[in-house]
Parts: sequence; C-alpha cells; structure tokens
Amino acid sequence: MNGPTARTARTARNGPTWRNWAGNVGTRPLRTVAPSSTAALAEAVRRAAEDGLTVKAVGSGHSFTSVAATTGVLLRPERLSGVREIDRERGTVTVAAGTPLRQLNEVLAGEGLSLTNMGDIMEQTVSGAVSTGTHGTGRESASIAAQIRGLELVLADGSVLRCSASEHGDVFAGARIGLGALGVISEITFAVEPVFLLTAREEPMGFDRVTAEFDRLATENEHFEFYWFPHTDGCNTKRNNRSPGPARPLPRVRGWVDDELLSNGVFQAACALGKAVPGAVPGIARLSSRALSARTYTDVPYRVFTSPRRVRFVEMEYAVPREAAVAALRELKAMVERSPHRVSFPVEVRVAPADDIPLSTAGGRETAYIAVHTYRGTPHEAYFTAAERIMTAHGGRPHWGKLHSRDAAYLAGVYPRFAEFTALRDRLDPGRVFGNDYLRRVLGD
Repeated sequence: MNGPTARTARTARNGPTWRNWAGNVGTRPLRTVAPSSTAALAEAVRRAAEDGLTVKAVGSGHSFTSVAATTGVLLRPERLSGVREIDRERGTVTVAAGTPLRQLNEVLAGEGLSLTNMGDIMEQTVSGAVSTGTHGTGRESASIAAQIRGLELVLADGSVLRCSASEHGDVFAGARIGLGALGVISEITFAVEPVFLLTAREEPMGFDRVTAEFDRLATENEHFEFYWFPHTDGCNTKRNNRSPGPARPLPRVRGWVDDELLSNGVFQAACALGKAVPGAVPGIARLSSRALSARTYTDVPYRVFTSPRRVRFVEMEYAVPREAAVAALRELKAMVERSPHRVSFPVEVRVAPADDIPLSTAGGRETAYIAVHTYRGTPHEAYFTAAERIMTAHGGRPHWGKLHSRDAAYLAGVYPRFAEFTALRDRLDPGRVFGNDYLRRVLGD
C-alpha cells in the first residue's frame, strides 16, 4: 500500500470472526479495513471491486440480521468518526459515518443543539442507524433518517457522490435508508435545532385501558410509547412532551435504581432464571409489572429519549398501519395466552408519522411499531413466527435490522416504491459489490 492510504487504513487478512451485539450473527471476512477518511474508504472499496470481492460496512453491530455480513471486505467504523461541521445558520451538523450517536448527542448538547427525535439507545453509529431505519416514537417527528439533509456516498467504483434533496435527489431519496445496498456512507448532514427540554411522564396502566385510549394518547402527546408485559395485563406508558422548564433530571440515586439496578441488573437475573426455569416466567412477569411505579422528570432530549440496554436479547419488530395497531396487539396477546411460549421480555409499541423515504417502514402511511424480544440464548423461533404471522396479516413491514423471514416478493407488495429502490440499486451497483445473502433475500438478485 503506497501514499497516504497506507497511513489512513489498517488491513488484516484472515482476521477474527466479527459478531454482532446480540451474538446471533457472525462473519469472517477475507480482510478488514478501518479507514479514517473518505479517500481511504474510497480506496478500500475500489481495491475490493478490482479483486472481485464484496464490501460491507458495519457499525456497532446492533442489527440482529446479517445485513452487514460479508466474506469479502469488512469496513470498520471506529476511525471514521467525529463531528466535521456545525452550521448554525442552516441548522445542520455534518458528521463522519462511524460517529456513535452517543458522541453526536453529547457534542450537540454541549453546543446548545439537538436532533428533533431519536431512538431509545445511543450505541449505534450514525450510518448504521439511518441505513436500517432506526426510529423512536413521535406524533409528528419521524425517524433519524428523515432528519438527514445531505449524504456523502462512496459508490461501487470508488467514486464519491454527494447528494441532497436538490443534488442527485433520486439517490438521496433512496440512500437515506439504503441497507448498504447503494454504496458506503462516509458522511451525513443532519438537521438540528436549539436544544430543548422534554418532560417524561412514566406511568403503569392496564392493557385494556392503554389499548382503548391508544389513539388519544398517541394524538395528545408529542411522543408516546408503551410496554406490555406478556402473561399479564400490565403495561408501562411513557409520554414525552416539550417543556419550558426548569430542568428536573431524575435524582442520581433514583435513576441508578430504576435504570441500572432494576431495568438491567435485576432484569438480567430474572431473564436468566426464566431461561433456566421457563415455567417461572409468568410469575416473574407478574411481579415485574406490579413493581412499576410512576415517575416524572425533565431533561435535555437525549437523556429522555434514550436509556441503557445492557441485557442482551434478539428482536423482531414490525411496522403496521397505525389504525391496525390495537387489533394486532390484541391478537398477539391472545396468541401468547393460548400458547406454550414463555416470554420474559416486554412488547414495545411506538408510533411514527408518514414519511417520503422509499424503504422507510413508515413510508407513505401513519405507522405503529410492535416489537417482540426474547432473552439471548432462549428459543425465539416459534414465538417470532407466530407474531410475524399476525403482523403480516395486517400488511406489516419488518424492521430492516431486526429478525424476520420476509423476502423480496412479499416486500414488493407492502412498499409502493420498492421497484424505484431496486432500479436505483441496479444503476449504482450492477455488479453487486455491496451485495450479500441478506440483500439477495430482501431485494432480490
């Protein structure tokens, strides 16, 4: 390797197996590269194409699918990181693709700025989060990808393309949630706004009440979500709304007890017990749902939207039309009650407005998300299959980074702009430099 590329990319042949966060996906690439600049990234892609190898970029590994798996060249994100520009006049921030969301949020808060909405963890890289459609919950504010104002993309021939709504708009439309199928994102520009305060109100509520009032709760609050505990009638609701202040963060001890001791430490032990003794799961679930208590606090957005997730699990999430959410959830509850499944993880329900991104799970329709989880290492296939059958009956769209069994034939029927995206892929990557088995299944050859 000659010139500046030798100093900005590290290559290891026949390196160790890469595994995702949950440990359910592993891949052993021929070589691994950790570029620290767009030029080094472009050179890595160009060389891979010349060698006839496929290329995939990984983030922090928080996808449960093999969307980033490759036996060719694996691009690591850790050196392509950092905030590159804050433009207060335009209300934007530009960051390198491997920047963790935690770093971005902390830098923005220090500058008196914030994203409008975000998901519930901060461990992903920005490019991994947007590429798979990571979202939070919001009445009017949509996914992280919907907040993108510009992208820098390395294409299959190693060329670099900048795109936005006004420049290469067709590429911009698709690449905001591109699954890594169109190119490798090297830089993202997000819309930001002056930092604001959110008041979170968390409150236990019965299943019948929360489903009966779901439309009202989702309409009256800027951000509404809830968790239902299988084998019980208990739910925990969370309403986040903008506040004039003052800030009243969770007391340090209360936050540690709730979010670390109970939500991670005790919950980890409960899941481990349920794994060893499945018959104990319903009783544990009843105790967990009864232990919930209300709390209210006010803080900057990233401290309200996100929380630590240290208990490892696998997940499937479906986006259904918002008007179908309650029916689908009631069917899911009935299925669990009549089945032998023992489910230790709560089911999460969130909402999102319609957006205009071709492969967005909220593309063109008001959406509700229903996510099912199981503790890592416990059988999940039968439970997920039964849940998936319910969601697909309602025209559900699977989250791209979470487990599902759908293929291109099904997905073409639930995404009106599916053919638009696959045609763009054919144009930008006809040789499938960025292809893998997962993309072959969900997008076709």
